[in-house]
Amino acid sequence: MAVQSGKDLLIKMDMTGAGQFETIAGLRATRISFNAETVDVTSLDSLGGWRELLAGAGVKAASISGSGVFRDAATDERARSVFFNGEIPDCQVIIPDFGIVEGPFQITSIEYAGSFNGEATYEMSLASAGALDFVAATPLAAGPEDYLGDGGDQPGPEQGSGEPV
Repeated sequence: MAVQSGKDLLIKMDMTGAGQFETIAGLRATRISFNAETVDVTSLDSLGGWRELLAGAGVKAASISGSGVFRDAATDERARSVFFNGEIPDCQVIIPDFGIVEGPFQITSIEYAGSFNGEATYEMSLASAGALDFVAATPLAAGPEDYLGDGGDQPGPEQGSGEPV
């Protein structure tokens, strides 16, 4: 896999509640993290006193964070509205060459900052608020068809063509 550009990691928010996703404006740095709690089931019977964990148990969570330049775009207004109204919209995170993570997220913080001789910036954090879906990135176009099943990419010589078969 080739090296990916950080600007291609996108955070998108459903703007209407009907699946109309738009990239949140002005972001310059983005991050998504996944976590899973463990459930310790170690007992006196555990082999050698080693810790044992219960498979498939525990709470799974994802968090998104981003920071960027405040642009006062429609997505900025949507984020403010979502935060102050306590909404939990669907969001998408596009991870280059990996896939798309989609599901409900709550905005847990928005911070605005600015300096006298600089740009207005903002930071936001989101926490997963339900089950997330993952769709793997579509692989690149398939290679040439292997007509002979020998790993080659061209049809073999035809019978009677004078070429060895």
